[in-house]
Amino acid sequence: MGTLAINTEGVDSDIYLALGLKELGKGPIGTPRILSLLSSLLEKSVQKNEMQSETTNMKDNVAIFHGLRAPTISIQQYIDRIFKYAGCSPSCFLVAYIYVDRFVQQTDVHLTSLNVHRLLITSVMIAAKFIDDACFNNAYYARVGGVSTAELNRLEMKFLFSLDFRLQVNVNTFQRYCSQLQKESLEGHQIERPIRACGIKESWPNKSDTQCAPTIAR
Repeated sequence: MGTLAINTEGVDSDIYLALGLKELGKGPIGTPRILSLLSSLLEKSVQKNEMQSETTNMKDNVAIFHGLRAPTISIQQYIDRIFKYAGCSPSCFLVAYIYVDRFVQQTDVHLTSLNVHRLLITSVMIAAKFIDDACFNNAYYARVGGVSTAELNRLEMKFLFSLDFRLQVNVNTFQRYCSQLQKESLEGHQIERPIRACGIKESWPNKSDTQCAPTIAR
C-alpha cells in the first residue's frame, strides 16, 4: 500500500532504508527494523514507568485504555501480529508512534503494560486510515488486536478527541522522528519520560490544515 498524507521523498534515504520504511517489492518479505525498534522503546518506557509507580502514586488519567490485567502477549509480538495481519505500510507504525507521543503529551498518560497494547492497536488503525490508500475496518482491527469492535470504537473516539482530530504529520516531523529513532538505536539512549523517546515537541497545525479520520465502522 502507498501513503497519502506523507511524502517520504523528503526523508533522508539512508535513514529511511535503515529503519525498513521502504515499501517491499517482489522477493522475500522481511520484517521492517522500525518494528523491533519501536517495541524496544515502548518496553523501556513501560518498565521505567512501572518501576516509578512502585514508589510514587501514578494515576492513569485516561482509564478507558487501562485493562484489568496485562496481556500475555509481549509488545514485540503484538506489533508483529498487527503488521502481519493488518497489511498496513511500515510508515503507519512510525506515524502511530507520533500519535501516541502526542496523546501522552496531551493527556499526561503514563505508558504501562495495562494500556500500551490498546494504545498501539488504536493508533496504528488510525494511522492506516489516515495515510494508507486502503485499510481494513474497525471490526477487522478489533479481531487482530484482541478486543471487541465496540471497545475499539470507543478507544478510537477517545483517542481522536484527545488529539483534537489533528492527525496530519508533515514531512519535517516525520524526518525528525526517523532521525531520533535512528539515533536512539545507535546510541542506546534511555527514555526520560513516558514515550517521549524522541523528545520532540511540535506546534499543532492550524485546524484548517487538518483532516478527520474516516467514519467509525459499525
